[in-house]
Amino acid sequence: MATEGNAAPAGREGDRKKTILRAAIEVFATKGYHGCRIADVAKEAGVAYGLVYHYFKNKDELLQSVFQHAFEGFVGKLRELAASPAPLSEKVQAIADYTFESYRRDPRAVRVLILQIMRSPAIGGANRQNAFVEIIRLNVEMFSQAQRKGELRPDLDPVLAAALLFGTVEMGLTAFVAGLYDAQDPEALARAKQQIAQTFLRGALGAEGSAEAEWKRDKSGTKLKAAKRS
Repeated sequence: MATEGNAAPAGREGDRKKTILRAAIEVFATKGYHGCRIADVAKEAGVAYGLVYHYFKNKDELLQSVFQHAFEGFVGKLRELAASPAPLSEKVQAIADYTFESYRRDPRAVRVLILQIMRSPAIGGANRQNAFVEIIRLNVEMFSQAQRKGELRPDLDPVLAAALLFGTVEMGLTAFVAGLYDAQDPEALARAKQQIAQTFLRGALGAEGSAEAEWKRDKSGTKLKAAKRS
């Protein structure tokens, strides 16, 4: 059992590491991975140059730690949303809401994740693939459950549906981090998360999800038209 005397240094160690990771995000966001130096991170964190090397042996390991920290939080929240008893339409909307709300709160962290990490050779292929597979797996479980409950069209492949949802959300975020939209525009963010979720749902749910997606088939059974609001 740890004593009170041991708890304080451990807490300080954790705080220092978090400070360095936050500084790394700021530097990666402004200078990019290739333009970043350990000295830049130390200066941003307000710590000695050697302290960064105390926690991270090089820039690659620093970026890897940023990646792991970001994905642990995202996967944890995704697991919570996917496992909720809410209808599929609400889960998909909640995933879009959470993703874009994360960008609103911390645009630099998401920028690093999208532009520097997901497309960087510095992140080991196996580590990145494992993280993506975990995200897809959680979505597959969500879609498979929805299919058993009759919320998802039976002809759809849950694996492809999961990949398409993840890809749609990622590219929506890319439009913001690439500067096509103003990151500080709340209307643009609200419109993006709503449009991404509803466009995906209308394609995935079809007639079986018409009550939730607000679409229905006409008498011919082939043409879709907007449902009337009550």
